Amino acid sequence: MSSRKNVQNTLDSAMLRELHGALIDIVSVMNRPQRDEAMVRQAGIALDRALFPLLVMIERLGPIGIVELADRVGRDYTTVSRQVSKLEDLGLAERRETATDRRVREAVITARGKAMTDKVDAAREIMARDIFSDWKDGEVRDLIRLMRRFADAVTQGD
Repeated sequence: MSSRKNVQNTLDSAMLRELHGALIDIVSVMNRPQRDEAMVRQAGIALDRALFPLLVMIERLGPIGIVELADRVGRDYTTVSRQVSKLEDLGLAERRETATDRRVREAVITARGKAMTDKVDAAREIMARDIFSDWKDGEVRDLIRLMRRFADAVTQGD
């Protein structure tokens, strides 16, 4: 017997297809290099666009292993390792051994890197305020709550 609550499932194929289409639209926009370039420009920082998502993920998820970071950004481990080295050279991140396994290296944000991601956060907020300018507060709160619930369900067991 399933451990899920016995709730009437009102999803039909058309709704799932519409949801999938919306997700494709969102992911497509978020993966555009031009979007990262606009964010970097808005933040007033100088950072190669290939390094931008890595820096943000290290700040949000760090300390994070290089293998996991590569998996999350959908890039090869050696490529991400080289890019993290560039972030180290810029003083934005550093690598260290994990406490549990000295063979595993993890990336952590530096104070300089955190200052840069703070500028990115401010730029992201400006862009988000524009996107949500005609939304009611309750709609934004509902979206956040439902997106968090969806994200938790999608990543469960990941």
